[in-house]
Amino acid sequence: MSSHISNVRPDPDKVLVDIVDYVLNYRVDSTLALETARNCLIDTLGCGLEALSYPACTKLMGPIVPGTIVPNGAKVPGTQFQLDPVQAAFNIGAMIRWLDFNDTWLAAEWGHPSDNLGGILATADWLSRNAIASGKKALTMKDVLIAMIKAHEIQGCIALENSFNKVGLDHVLLVKLASTAVVGQMIGLTRDELINAVSLAFVDGHSLRTYRHAPNTGSRKSWAAGDATSRAVRLALIAKTGEMGYPSVLTAKTWGFYDVLFKGNEFKFQRPYGSYVMENVLFKISFPAEFHSQTAVEAAMTLHGKLKAAGKSVEDIKKITIRTHEAAIRIIDKKGPLNNPADRDHCIQYMIAVPLIHGRLTAADYEDSIAQDPRIDVLRAKMECVEDPQYTKDYHDPEKRSIANALTVEFNDGSTLDEIAVEYPIGHKRRRADGIPLLVEKFRTNLARRFPQKQQQAILAVSLDQAQLEAMPVNEYVDLYVI
Repeated sequence: MSSHISNVRPDPDKVLVDIVDYVLNYRVDSTLALETARNCLIDTLGCGLEALSYPACTKLMGPIVPGTIVPNGAKVPGTQFQLDPVQAAFNIGAMIRWLDFNDTWLAAEWGHPSDNLGGILATADWLSRNAIASGKKALTMKDVLIAMIKAHEIQGCIALENSFNKVGLDHVLLVKLASTAVVGQMIGLTRDELINAVSLAFVDGHSLRTYRHAPNTGSRKSWAAGDATSRAVRLALIAKTGEMGYPSVLTAKTWGFYDVLFKGNEFKFQRPYGSYVMENVLFKISFPAEFHSQTAVEAAMTLHGKLKAAGKSVEDIKKITIRTHEAAIRIIDKKGPLNNPADRDHCIQYMIAVPLIHGRLTAADYEDSIAQDPRIDVLRAKMECVEDPQYTKDYHDPEKRSIANALTVEFNDGSTLDEIAVEYPIGHKRRRADGIPLLVEKFRTNLARRFPQKQQQAILAVSLDQAQLEAMPVNEYVDLYVI
C-alpha cells in the first residue's frame, strides 16, 4: 500500500522567515557595531591586498574568460580587473581568505564572517556604477557596513548553537546563506523573492570539509569562501528573475536539509538577530594563523624571549605541553608530515614551533623554504595537546568567548619554564584598546605592499574617519584601491 504524500505547498520555514525579516526590517543603530564594521572593512581589504603578493592566489584572479570586459562592472581592489558581480565576488572573497588572516567567529561552528564582504562589496560597487550611469544615486559605504553587520549576524548567530563541521559540512555554507540574504536585499528583492533566494541557498550543493583535514588538506580552503559568496550573488540574481523557491527546504521529511544533511536535527538559536556578532567578532591582528592557535602563538612568542633569557635554545627542549580547549584539539592538533602551507597554518604544533625558533610567525613562514628547517618537525614531535575542561567551557560561554592556550616547556636537564597562559587573543573584544591601534598598523602595512605613498594616504584619510567613510559613494571608495 502506498502512503499518502501531501502536495499542499507549506508556509516557508521559520528559519527562512526570521532571516529575511531581520535583513529587511532590522535597523542598525549600534555605534559600536558600525565602528567595528569599519575596522573590519579595512582589515579585510588589507588581508586581500597582502594575498595579492602570492602567485597561488593571483592565478585565480580576473574574469573566467580572459579579456572579458564588463561596462560598469565591479572593480577588484588592488587590481585593474572590472568584472561582473558574481566573478568579482569570487575574486574579492578568495583574496580576503587566502592567508587566513581576516576576522573569525568561534562557537559550535566557526568561520570568518568578513568572507561575506566579497559578495557585499562586489554587488554594492556594481549597483553603484550602474546607478550613476543611469543618473541615479550610488550606494554609500554605510550601506556596505550595514550589510556587513547583518551578514556577520546571520552567519554568527546560526553558528552559536549549530555545528556543521560535526556532520562533515564546511562553514562556508553559512557564508553562502548570509551573503544571499544581504545581497538579495541590496539588489531589491521583495520579501517573497528574498525568502526564495535564501531557500535556494539551503537547497544548493554544500562544501565538504575534506580540504581542511588530513590527509587532504589543500588550498581550496583559501578560495572556498570566495566560491560561496559568489554563488550567493548568483542565487540572489536568479531569485530576482522571479524564479521559485522551496519553502520547506529545511523541514521537508526525507528530502529537506535537516533530514538529508543535519541528522534530522533542527537548528537551535541562542539569541535573536541584532548586532551581537559584529560587536564581539575576533580580529586576527598579530599572526596569520587558524584562530584557535592565536593565544598559543602569543604564548610561544613570550617563551622565545624567556628561552633567550635562560640561556637555552630549542635544542634543549625535552617536552612542550599545550593546555588547550576541545575545538583546538579537534581541528589543529596534527601529527605527521605537513604537505603545503594550507596544511601548516592548521597545525598548532607548527604554529608554536616557528615562533619558538624564530621569534615571529608571518604568512611567509608557511612556505616550503621555512618548513624544510628540520628543527620544526623535531619540536613538533615533542609537543602534546591536553584538553582543559574549563578552557572548553569558557570557549562556549557567551559572556567570555575565550580561546585559551597555555604552554609549559620542560628541558632535557629536568628544569622547566613557568607556564605561559593566554586566555584572550589581542583581537578579542576584551582587548580592543590594545588591538585596534595594531589593526590600523596592519592596514597601513598592507596598503604599502600595493600602492604608492600618495594613494595610501588617500585611502587612509577616508578609511580612518567614520563619518567620511559612511557618506562616501561605494564606487568612489573602491576606485581608491585601483592600481
